[in-house]
Amino acid sequence: MQLFDTIASMGHEQLVICNDSSAGYRGIIAVHSTTLGPALGGTRFLQYASDEEAIVDALRLARGMTYKNAVAGLNLGGGKSVIIGNNKTADREMIFRAHGRFVESLGGRYITAEDVGTSTADMDFVHMETKNVSGLAGRSGDPSPVTAHGVFRAIQASARERWGSDDLSTRTVSVQGAGHVGYYLLKELHEAGAKLVVTDIDVERVKQVVAEFGARSVAPEEIYGVQADVFAPCALGGIINDATIPQLACEIVAGGANNVLLEERHGVVLEERGILYAPDYVANAGGVINVYSELAGWSSARAFRKADEIYDTILKVFAIAKHDNVPTYVAADRLAEQRIKAVGSMVRTWPQWPNK
Repeated sequence: MQLFDTIASMGHEQLVICNDSSAGYRGIIAVHSTTLGPALGGTRFLQYASDEEAIVDALRLARGMTYKNAVAGLNLGGGKSVIIGNNKTADREMIFRAHGRFVESLGGRYITAEDVGTSTADMDFVHMETKNVSGLAGRSGDPSPVTAHGVFRAIQASARERWGSDDLSTRTVSVQGAGHVGYYLLKELHEAGAKLVVTDIDVERVKQVVAEFGARSVAPEEIYGVQADVFAPCALGGIINDATIPQLACEIVAGGANNVLLEERHGVVLEERGILYAPDYVANAGGVINVYSELAGWSSARAFRKADEIYDTILKVFAIAKHDNVPTYVAADRLAEQRIKAVGSMVRTWPQWPNK
């Protein structure tokens, strides 16, 4: 692996390789950009197949956080960290305190939070060593309602773009995943009068939303072919692929899952099929908005108001896509790059960083 060439090609500022043998800790912190502010991104705890795989994952995810934070209109750059190991281990304090010390060593350039394989309890251990951590127990709370609200607004904006109205009372929405985000999204869609079709590998979750929201349930493998106006993936990533796209019987794809497109070319295939795609990191930005609300000291109501702005952001993405004649996933990147360039070009004054 040509490490410096890889970092340069992806535009990263910094890559930190961390080790504390006494704590059983091996970590990687990737800082992609601090143009908009300190780099924010969660910590993943996974047993990677190789060190190279872990590094590439950290770099890829850090870059994605730069774009997500920029499009969300936050004063944050993008970063990510990964811890290599068995995330089922019960001995977690020393691992995460060691991680906290390395986060602290960056002097505020990077702020971490929970992610895959980590929890608020883990972040409490990190907090013992650094203040540069968010997602703590008893602070901003469960991000799922804010995330789901942003996805709901993305669906409304997509409906306006496709049909000229964001009224969902005559629309059918199929939702893949009835977990935390999926549940709250189903709740808002139900309140908006939408007809609902749902699936989840957890049978009890499906039973709950069928009972509460009058949804129709289908088997997990059947959700792609459901006749619906909108398909909302809220579970796994990579589900828009060569196998599933031919099955889709919808006009819009907009959901809360990350990395919905297995490959970027699948965004092009959606467009060729006439399916409008609301880019996932724009639609699900409510999660990072919720984290930022903790850092900035916002109220829950203000976090929801900020998530409301996803409606207008999605419409901007569609406008760029039409003007530049590019797929919507490319348009989302361009919108993020516009903001990064605009802020980065501003005259530097003293003090260097604005207030929150």
